[in-house]
Amino acid sequence: MEPILKGFKNANGINLYYEIYGEGKPLVLIHGGGSSGFFDFEETVKRLSDNFQLILIDLQNHGRSEHRDILETFDQDAKDIVAVLDQLNIDKAMFFGFSNGATTALKIVHHFPERVEKIIFASGNTSRNGLIDGFFENMLASTVKDMPEYLKSNFQKLNPDLDKFYNMFEKDSQRMVHFKDFEDDILENINIPVFLIAGDRDVVKAEHFVELNRKIPNSRLMILPATHGNYIMADENGKTNTELIDFTTNQIKFFLTS
Repeated sequence: MEPILKGFKNANGINLYYEIYGEGKPLVLIHGGGSSGFFDFEETVKRLSDNFQLILIDLQNHGRSEHRDILETFDQDAKDIVAVLDQLNIDKAMFFGFSNGATTALKIVHHFPERVEKIIFASGNTSRNGLIDGFFENMLASTVKDMPEYLKSNFQKLNPDLDKFYNMFEKDSQRMVHFKDFEDDILENINIPVFLIAGDRDVVKAEHFVELNRKIPNSRLMILPATHGNYIMADENGKTNTELIDFTTNQIKFFLTS
């Protein structure tokens, strides 16, 4: 699929790449760590571009976007996304974040509540205890050689600069190694509809999503028979479960339009 609009917008000192598909109410798609907008959301674009204006942004150090030498933070990503929306003249939108992108989406609600109508929080995390046992030990011990091959390939296709690839891996890894829990009041003060989605064999514990569903006042919860994201994209082996993705997307469409 070809976007109806694409290019770069300056966001707090660096240029971020964006693409827009479809027409309708704006829905911002926020990719996960080590990835890029279209890579995580190709299947979503295929299914929802007839219903919404889909805005995909490659975040700092990812995809076609420029890099920073400073540490990555979810707060900075939130501010960058809003800076891009400002230049696209989008005052309010719905947000669909996957993995780290979901965590960023909650930061947008926290810092810019007036800009958010609804949120889909898919396989994200707000607590160190929310991730599967051993996650942080494995992250601390990992090197760039341990990065999944499909993410390496996607990055190098979009940006062949090896120094940039190493920078992305280092910044993403350090952000997760030093992950800080969200304060409860951040979650309890969210006053917009939130759709929580995770797999039963995700890197985020199902119990964490049950806890989030309890803390976030106007939230709905869906736990799927899935791994980390294969309910919206191909799995780590490149296999696409079309029926599962169709089901997930239909539930998302219902949430966004109801």
